[in-house]
Amino acid sequence: MELRHYDPPVPKIEFLASVAGSAKEAEAPGGGVLLEICDDALAPIPFSCRSASCATCHIEVLEGGELLEPPEDAEQDLLDVVGGPPGSRLACQAIVKPGPGLIRIRSLDGG
Repeated sequence: MELRHYDPPVPKIEFLASVAGSAKEAEAPGGGVLLEICDDALAPIPFSCRSASCATCHIEVLEGGELLEPPEDAEQDLLDVVGGPPGSRLACQAIVKPGPGLIRIRSLDGG
């Protein structure tokens, strides 16, 4: 019997180009904090406070919103103030769930 190596499917994240940089892709094998994934991938998402108080990292989730944990109260409160398209999030607060799928993100920084 032949043994095969099995790589579990993981979330793939596509960051569309913005004024903050060129398009990037990243994988998140166990899910995780989107902020850390952005940092590791040098994603074109701007950050400032990193604590849900400025909305610099406001993003539009174009695909795969179901692969993110629902917003916590602090994030939702700021999203209610800044508005944006349905399903928009703060990259500094979003948590990627483990498992297969594609998340496509665009910065709402005007790019």
